[in-house]
Amino acid sequence: MSSKNNNVLIVEDSGSIAVVYESWLTKAGLSAQVVETGEQALDLIREGGFRVVLLDLQLPDMSGLDVLDAIASEELGVTVVVVTASGSILTAVDAMRRGAYDFVVKPAAEERLVTTTRNALEREVLQKAVSQIRASYAKKGDTHGFIGNSLPMIAVYKTIDAVSQSNASVFITGESGTGKEVCAAAIHKASPRRKSRFVALNCAAIPKDLIESEIFGHLKGAFTGATSDRDGAAMAADGGTLFLDEICEMDISLQSKLLRFLQTGTVQKVGSDKLAKVDVRIVCATNRDPVQEVEEGRFREDLYYRLHVVPVLLPPLRERGTDVVDIATNLLTGIAAEEGKAFSSFAPEAEDILLSYRWPGNVRELQNVIRNAVILNDGETIEADMLNVSGGGVISPRTGHSDKVPTTDSADQIQLNLAQPFADIEREIIEAAIIRCGNSIPKASQMLDLSPSTIYRKKEAWDQA
Repeated sequence: MSSKNNNVLIVEDSGSIAVVYESWLTKAGLSAQVVETGEQALDLIREGGFRVVLLDLQLPDMSGLDVLDAIASEELGVTVVVVTASGSILTAVDAMRRGAYDFVVKPAAEERLVTTTRNALEREVLQKAVSQIRASYAKKGDTHGFIGNSLPMIAVYKTIDAVSQSNASVFITGESGTGKEVCAAAIHKASPRRKSRFVALNCAAIPKDLIESEIFGHLKGAFTGATSDRDGAAMAADGGTLFLDEICEMDISLQSKLLRFLQTGTVQKVGSDKLAKVDVRIVCATNRDPVQEVEEGRFREDLYYRLHVVPVLLPPLRERGTDVVDIATNLLTGIAAEEGKAFSSFAPEAEDILLSYRWPGNVRELQNVIRNAVILNDGETIEADMLNVSGGGVISPRTGHSDKVPTTDSADQIQLNLAQPFADIEREIIEAAIIRCGNSIPKASQMLDLSPSTIYRKKEAWDQA
């Protein structure tokens, strides 16, 4: 049977066991092929056509771990499930380090083997889809002024693409420093309104008694200090986009006037009894929870529903994976040029810190940390000790997961149930190591002899699950 017609490759030197595995998979509607040696397996994998490999670790010609190494180094693009009679934690860690997806202990139960194989096939499909999406955006190169191709940001780019051709109001939410104004400007630049003005107004930065005038304009003498007639932001943005940042800071007495403006499309200057028609698209943003603001009476419910037509949630920097390194590198080159310094890159240990820090202030905080490092140091490479990120910013290794901490027998031992899926064993080992190392991923990577980037990738996948 040609390997091109099979999804699963069984690498098992025991003929009787291999026949059983193959029959189980066939009964479950999965096609499989059996080989006895590591060399045979690698030859067929290199030919292509297989998506999942069920790999015995004890082979007549080489160790299954060596097969894993070859698959990883040659980037052969298959998902490997290790099947072995050796159920030690050391073996599990070795298999994990070499890229195994899951771990099944012999004698394997039919349901366990079939379920694990199906999960591996689904994972392979998902990974391929994710890779295609990322490759598509990387080729397209249109990240709308943002930096990074993490999955949360790709979702934002797709939303910007979709909403830019509409006139619907957009409500952007996200923590401070996540780029809400960048997102609003991107929507404007991608829209048919891009030839007209994009006017941004920060509702939190303008005194309460002046915000109405800033939005709608005023006549000379309308209030103390009004020495001449003045158009407001709404008229300035006629034909374009008006961005109201920190909209939830707007006084509730003014919210009714904003609602009337949205309903009628007319502007009434302070001190005037005349109405002027304007054509403006509204994009607003807040770092608060708008639903909570409505529930607590600080934001009008009718205004919320008028504005909240298309919601856009910007992810915090800590949820964007390796985007932080790309953003930091971009910031570094710009700041170094401004300061007349030669810095152009980060040392691996410095990258580990960038990836493991929580960044409560998001990109603004990252920018400040890099500027601080550039100003106070000299050289071409930012070292770990140059980054001033001390404090409570280390990412918890258990974000989005159970609060249960792995049971410890001593400082360096944990109790695990080998009957559970290898993915769970792997996660327990890594998270226990991170906790043991005081939440330091670089230290945990040294303890487990794993690359820090491997741990970060796995954590990103766990947090998105």
